[in-house]
Amino acid sequence: MTHETTQNQRHERPKLTEAESKRLPLELGFLCQTPGVAKLDPFDVQKALARHASGDWGDLCRDDWKLNNSALTEEARILSSYTTREGVKFWIITECDRSATTVLLPDEY
Repeated sequence: MTHETTQNQRHERPKLTEAESKRLPLELGFLCQTPGVAKLDPFDVQKALARHASGDWGDLCRDDWKLNNSALTEEARILSSYTTREGVKFWIITECDRSATTVLLPDEY
């Protein structure tokens, strides 16, 4: 799930089903961050974690939003993508068993 989204696609985000909505807020488990993320503004990271937990998957294409929405009920891994105010892209990945969530830069994957 690494598709970029365009401005037009942001308005086409699929809605959650009732069953998917019941799985929010998303259980994040143990929080981890990579060395690259440790250099980012903590405010940007915390804001993104809150968005991730609430089902806002950030800068992903419509198909990846659908995959994440489905993952809420299928217990699959969830990946979201965000950008800091300085323009640095980073990802948040929550494991399928919801035991851990990792914040990382794409080149640290």
